Amino acid sequence: QVQLVESGGGLVQAGGSLRLSCAASGRTFNNPFMGWFRQAPGKEREFVARITWGTGSTYYADSMKGRFIISKDDAKNTVYLQMNSLKPEDTAVYYCAAARGPSNNAQSYDYWGQGTQVTVSS
Repeated sequence: QVQLVESGGGLVQAGGSLRLSCAASGRTFNNPFMGWFRQAPGKEREFVARITWGTGSTYYADSMKGRFIISKDDAKNTVYLQMNSLKPEDTAVYYCAAARGPSNNAQSYDYWGQGTQVTVSS
């Protein structure tokens, strides 16, 4: 019943910015928590940020603080990830996901998008 579709990825030079979007359709949880994760080749899926849909409360991985901003648009059922001051190590496939509760663990998220590639060149 839930579909998540990421967009906005691409190639950007180090220091640049990208804005990722995650459009949600269908029914979600009563009190969903929306998260952004990323996964580089050969690495585990890494938590980036999450937002509580109902309240807008946000939480970030330490390495993202000050550079990334998660936000949402209720009318559009869309979650965003504004990424600034991008570094080559930010290169990964970025996924949005939905969970029933607050968690930084990918295992806790029940719905996933297909991902969008972000490549940061040096």
